[in-house]
Amino acid sequence: MTIPWSALFGGMLLGVSATILMLFKGKVAGISGIVSGAMTPSSVDKGWRIQFIIGLIAGGLLTNWLIQPDLAGIPTHYSSSIVTMLLAGLLVGLGTKLGNGCTSGHGICGMGRFSIRSTIATLTFMLVATITVYIRLHIL
Repeated sequence: MTIPWSALFGGMLLGVSATILMLFKGKVAGISGIVSGAMTPSSVDKGWRIQFIIGLIAGGLLTNWLIQPDLAGIPTHYSSSIVTMLLAGLLVGLGTKLGNGCTSGHGICGMGRFSIRSTIATLTFMLVATITVYIRLHIL
């Protein structure tokens, strides 16, 4: 499967998954909220959250097993150090906390519900990502 078709198929799966979760559970498919709820000791609805996370991991592993990474354009090595990647992950977590949600919650579910707050959050995520890539590639 070529990259444009993979992206289209993946986007359709995300949309269908988010719709099913909203219809049957009344929940938004925001990954940060799902993970946070699964890790909270007092959470009463951990079951579906853990199943969702297992499904995400299993889907990634299955895709990696079914598709040769080099044929799909998936990098097999990275130019960034582990420290840089850990720092990036921490900054993404901080941004998620400050933005009161992640790109999946705001970008897929919030914008799909025409939320102004989610639209502003998604535009902010994209602007900061663009600036970060520019700084990383051209300044650092």
